[in-house]
Amino acid sequence: MTTQNKLTDPVEAYEGILEHPETDRQGIAVAIDASVKAVGHVVMWANVLLMGAIFTQVALRYLLSQNYPKLDEIQWHFYGIVTMIGISYALITDSHVRVDVLHMQLSRRAQRVIEVIGILTLLTPFIYLMIDQGYDYFYESLRVNERSDSPTGLPARWALKAVIPISFVLLALAALARLIHDGHALLYGPASEREGAPLRRILLVLAVFAAVCVGLAFLVETTEEKLVIAMFLTFIALLFTGYPVAWVLAGVGVGYCGLAYLFDNDLMLWTGLESTFTGLDYLTLGAVVNRVYATMSNAVLVALPMFIFMGLMLDESGVAERLMTSMQRLFGTVRGGLAITVTLIGIILAASTGIIGASVVLLGVLSLPSMMQQKYQPTLAAGVVSASGTLGILIPPSIMLVIMADQMALSVGDLFMAAVFPGVIIGGLYLTYIFIFSLVNRDAAPVPEGAKAPDWAAVKDVLIAVIPTLILILAVLGSIFAGLTTPTEASGIGALGATLLALGYRKLTFHKLWNVLVSTFNTTAYIFAIFLGATVFSYVLRELGGDELIEHVVQSTGFGANGTILFILFIVFLLGFVLDWIEITLIVLPLMRPIVNGLGIDIPGFGVLDEPALVWFVILVAVTLQTSFLTPPVGFALFYLKGVCPPEIKLMHIYKGIIPFVLLQLTGLALVFLWPTLATWLPSVAY
Repeated sequence: MTTQNKLTDPVEAYEGILEHPETDRQGIAVAIDASVKAVGHVVMWANVLLMGAIFTQVALRYLLSQNYPKLDEIQWHFYGIVTMIGISYALITDSHVRVDVLHMQLSRRAQRVIEVIGILTLLTPFIYLMIDQGYDYFYESLRVNERSDSPTGLPARWALKAVIPISFVLLALAALARLIHDGHALLYGPASEREGAPLRRILLVLAVFAAVCVGLAFLVETTEEKLVIAMFLTFIALLFTGYPVAWVLAGVGVGYCGLAYLFDNDLMLWTGLESTFTGLDYLTLGAVVNRVYATMSNAVLVALPMFIFMGLMLDESGVAERLMTSMQRLFGTVRGGLAITVTLIGIILAASTGIIGASVVLLGVLSLPSMMQQKYQPTLAAGVVSASGTLGILIPPSIMLVIMADQMALSVGDLFMAAVFPGVIIGGLYLTYIFIFSLVNRDAAPVPEGAKAPDWAAVKDVLIAVIPTLILILAVLGSIFAGLTTPTEASGIGALGATLLALGYRKLTFHKLWNVLVSTFNTTAYIFAIFLGATVFSYVLRELGGDELIEHVVQSTGFGANGTILFILFIVFLLGFVLDWIEITLIVLPLMRPIVNGLGIDIPGFGVLDEPALVWFVILVAVTLQTSFLTPPVGFALFYLKGVCPPEIKLMHIYKGIIPFVLLQLTGLALVFLWPTLATWLPSVAY
């Protein structure tokens, strides 16, 4: 699964029209592109204002011993504006997440056909729904002059609600521009666009999933259950077309809402299936607008853009390069020393960024050429880099844990602390494996020629490189663990700290700040877009009775409490092969909460944790989902690495290289499963 980022300056776009008269027909589309990008380039600076608002809030609280509700609300106002406007920007720049397994093999013409069909059948109905219902939602707020729930909060809440229809108008314009570009290329594009696989491959996949859907339909009785199975399989099948995940979720949700409406009103009796009583229709589906607003105004999720900004800014600050240079000297004479260095840097980056893509790409660019020069085994090199980069999704601060805490109604701080030991254990397993494997298989990781024994100068360089990063980690995690700041506040402090670190290293330029802001804007936008799509999908799935069906299937296994947990983890592990962690977290994980609560598992909370079983379960799921970054065909880390690895490292080397690390992750999972205190002890001590 990949994201694409093809940024074009608006001025360059306009100049392109003048230089190439044959593109005059696309003049409108180029103008729309430039306009949407211009709006995005203004709005993305709200992340800097958000960072300032968080710092001001913390400073005033400790200087004046007062809280300011207006500052709280300003923060999620900035977050809401950035995320909602960002979804159209991400569409223009083609940055949304897609499953590229089959899509990348298709001809460019076939890809354009898929995009045109996707926009018309999946995205357009969702846009219409959100503009129409979003306007009514905004107008009602304006009519009553809605203001903050807090008497000292901000007035004119309708102004933020107006962002919903406005942002979807921008998204409609962005979609129109894509349609014009694709339509022009399909009519007048060069013959080279026909090179590649035809659409038959996608049609074959869809046919296979349709057959599976028909087969599974015979295993359930009611029409609602058949629709649930069909809905989920339709979603997975359409993912393989390569159309963005967010819009597949949203479009499938809207489509099955319409299908349920037809069944409710006896308009599908010709199928031989019974009518349903779901109550789904256009107006009830409009309820998702309120859920979208709740996501926009979620104080917990404000931490997402700040942690993303922090990680990207650290990458720009040159911290990893300093660590790589100094630590390589320290472990230069150790067999497998470079691989050990990469893993240690992966652990440090994980504890300071939480961004998988940035870590994998950075580690790959810095280390793979050196590994190949030192004649490392390609499978070992690829496995070490991809696995070390994935530690950021588990070791706090982790954007996955932030989203999980929101979905499971748990404390972000509890999950951060609960993930510390499992993350460190998995990192330790990586280091142990590399050390032993390098000793046993001496040709896999040879000692570089002319390597010198480490001296005090090397130790000094390592300390100089590590200490600033450790101070930042302590500032973020330490303030959370000590109860000095909330995770959201700590994210803003971390973003500011990373910026100051870049300034201290004299690496911060306007160009780099611009790149960080654009990347933060895009990354936050595509995550939020999946939130929007999952909101529609989950709402329809629940109305069809999907939660009851899943709960019944899980509970009917008869495996007992521990067996049921293992069964759920096995399902999550399998889903990780075809779905991204975001979809699993947003759709599947919330359905498991009542099931886990009903098992009555006695997990030690040491008299402090309210729901220790849930905390333990979420960490188990988090460790399981970490493997989804390494398991083909969807594994994020594999695609990130393939994009930057030297030509001598083939895709098969990457696939073979990750196998032992997946087994090590599963070993770490087994340890946390057998000893739950590894997850629950630290949060209980902290509070």
